[in-house]
Amino acid sequence: MPFVLKEIPRLKYAATRDGFGLGLLEAAKKNKNIVVLSADLTESTRCLPFKEKFPERFIQLGVAEQSMASIAAGLALGGKIPFITSYAIFSPGRNWEQIRTCIALQNANVKIIGSHAGLNVGPDGATHQMLEDLALTRVLPGITILSPCDVAEAKKATLAAAKIKGPVYLRLAREASPIFTGSTTLFEVGRMQIFREGVAATIIATGPLVYEALKAAEILKIKDKLNVRVINCSTIKPLDKKTIIESAKKTGVIVTVEEHMVAGGLGSAVAEVVVANHPVPMEFVGIKDKFGESGKPQELLEKYGLTARYIVAAVIRTIARKNKK
Repeated sequence: MPFVLKEIPRLKYAATRDGFGLGLLEAAKKNKNIVVLSADLTESTRCLPFKEKFPERFIQLGVAEQSMASIAAGLALGGKIPFITSYAIFSPGRNWEQIRTCIALQNANVKIIGSHAGLNVGPDGATHQMLEDLALTRVLPGITILSPCDVAEAKKATLAAAKIKGPVYLRLAREASPIFTGSTTLFEVGRMQIFREGVAATIIATGPLVYEALKAAEILKIKDKLNVRVINCSTIKPLDKKTIIESAKKTGVIVTVEEHMVAGGLGSAVAEVVVANHPVPMEFVGIKDKFGESGKPQELLEKYGLTARYIVAAVIRTIARKNKK
């Protein structure tokens, strides 16, 4: 059945990092080999319930993200399942070389949790707004990259990450965002979810901006009589190439949406598949070669052109390019 957008007044809000905290605790109860390493951000990254429940499996390293990645690799090679937790700007930002050499190169079973990714850290500004993490991690061989759209999917992604053999990067947001999926909504690593069907264009979005994509599709239907397919890309790597190619053939237009630099992120990944298999007009809604700045999260999404109205405009422009052929 196609996904149906709930009415806004009925929606509840929570941050995807909250879903991680819930999923981590559930996974740890089932698997005694799960351990957590924190870089002095236990409460912010939602590891505090784990620390209180399993203090003997919790390691506080302080502000030492590079050491955290290296130690986690050793623990993984010794049979543990380490979750390393920090803000995304510090992990994978500060410790990328240790993630590359100690974790990815060894195919170590480490789960890298990058919280507070994107613009939504708001007033913290450019120094803490990680907009390059998908590009940094996507280039690493053998890594799985998960980017859940809401708190419910974040919990599922955390449980899935605990079962994957090998390195995983889980991208999370600080700001509360709409909860629009539930326990029965499909989640499968490596598979996109079609949340709304349509033939006029395809919108492929990731993270909390999936909700903005659904809003855009509703606007396009009401104002422009266009039925647009909306896809949730919760797995950035391995990418669901089959769904991308099928969407390109069915709609002839693809717009990607991400709270990340356009270069190297979801849009780049989708474009690689499209150009090699079924080229169609594309447009990329994301950060275009700029750093962030301080401001309220919603104001920043507007300033950088990431809300529904900008997605609508991108779809209209791309359809116009298609019709010129």
